[in-house]
Amino acid sequence: MNSVTNGPAPARRRPVIGICARTAPVTLQGGDLVVSLALQSHVAFLSEAGCAPLLLPLLPGAEELVGRLDGLLVPGGPDLDPALYGAPAHPATQVVTPDADRVELALLRAALDADLPVLAICRGMQLLNVLHGGTLHQHLSDVTGHDGHRPRTASFTLGRLPLKLLPGSRIAAVLEEDEPETACHHHQAVDRVGSGLTVTGRAGDGTVEAVEVTGRPFAIGVQWESGYTADKRLHQALAHAAGRLMKEPSAAMAIH
Repeated sequence: MNSVTNGPAPARRRPVIGICARTAPVTLQGGDLVVSLALQSHVAFLSEAGCAPLLLPLLPGAEELVGRLDGLLVPGGPDLDPALYGAPAHPATQVVTPDADRVELALLRAALDADLPVLAICRGMQLLNVLHGGTLHQHLSDVTGHDGHRPRTASFTLGRLPLKLLPGSRIAAVLEEDEPETACHHHQAVDRVGSGLTVTGRAGDGTVEAVEVTGRPFAIGVQWESGYTADKRLHQALAHAAGRLMKEPSAAMAIH
């Protein structure tokens, strides 16, 4: 009789979530450097939720990595190049990396084409809107008449504004609050909403604060600074969506 030894079951692979990198100058050990980086809270929140965060520098061909991802997080960052949506630059618009803008646009398009779960934050939501043919208000206070979305203070301060969510939307299910509010710091916002997007959240002044890609299981954009507070719910929701995506092929094989 042949004996069979049952070894330990192989560890389940953690969902891999790509995080679009940002570049910034830093001083390290007396030297001036430019580094690719991600907000540590994005890394920590996704890791705590059972994912493996992967930093994605915005270099040509970055979209080719989508096949190795189970989800994508597009974080906040500098202003988008207005040429992406056919507009001249406002005096207050500061375009930092137009080449990286186009790489990130291709990466986001590839992720959506692959039906990956996507969480787009602040600039990320603006990129999501531009990808779908939408436009941006380049200096929001010109439209709203106030600086509540980016308070003018000596130190970095988040704006706190009441948030109205669309009942039954995915973002409403994630937050589950009777009186949610934004934690924002932005001077640009969605103007014309892109085709295929549904507005699921607005500030009291009408500013678009959340959008979802129509017909997608999980493709959410939020204008507020998720990651700058202790609120982990959106990161946990992205992790859950990525985990479900990983299970679906196995479930399909079991049926057949």
